[in-house]
Amino acid sequence: MRCLIVADLHYSLPQFDWLLSAAPQFDLVIFAGDALDIGSAVDFRAQILVVKKYLSRLSGLTHVALCSGNHDLDERSADGEKVARWIDEVRQLGIACDGDSLTIGDTLFTICPWWDGPVVRDRIDAQLREAAALAAATAKRWVWVHHAPPANSPTSWGGKRFFGDVELVQWIERYQPSIVISGHVHQSPFIPDGSWFDRLGATWVFNTGLQPGRPPTHIVLDLAQGTAFWLAAAEQQWIDLNAPIKRPAAPIEEPPAWLISLGRIADPILARPAGVEG
Repeated sequence: MRCLIVADLHYSLPQFDWLLSAAPQFDLVIFAGDALDIGSAVDFRAQILVVKKYLSRLSGLTHVALCSGNHDLDERSADGEKVARWIDEVRQLGIACDGDSLTIGDTLFTICPWWDGPVVRDRIDAQLREAAALAAATAKRWVWVHHAPPANSPTSWGGKRFFGDVELVQWIERYQPSIVISGHVHQSPFIPDGSWFDRLGATWVFNTGLQPGRPPTHIVLDLAQGTAFWLAAAEQQWIDLNAPIKRPAAPIEEPPAWLISLGRIADPILARPAGVEG
């Protein structure tokens, strides 16, 4: 099974366009939060409408899992905590989202919401407790999608301090999932002492990072082969998930054909109109 991972697209429509083009090559697209951008000049309601249309098209191409990030919060709950109410509506498109678990083959994927206070935090705790029993009974591996990376990890290093989630570290220690997929700290993979990958005990942790432009920085998991590929604008690296952690990651020197094809997705902005010569 191959999974395409993105995060922090922040309403970058060229990156969403690329995602639609790439999605059919994968068994699952994992969107680890922050589809929207609270700093955008585009009205938040308009962003939600447009992103939901992209997600509808995406769900027609492959399986999709989507968690909320801090930029996706559009309402306050009755408890006064910020929530991404619009993401609950995405479930109607057949997308696994906040609070859901999805089984594909021998892998259980659990999608966690962004938590803004104790109510949603406790909801995640209950969600993981319930999913742990399901994973133990039915799954070879257990993958979490959680926008914030764990605290005190290279995947949450911002250059001066860590921006990770302390509660997530405790959950990982308690349940020991196979993989945790995150985003949130944009610069971690690109700065000294930061990284796109880490390992906490037996658990692999990933953060895609963010760069502007098309395509978005992304990670590909080939679970059958036990490999993870990270592809950024000027760097392409891979690690062996069946080996002990090793830094730095190895450069991708002999990419598989399906991975090469991702770099050949045409940019429609640069496409020449029909009938134009020269």
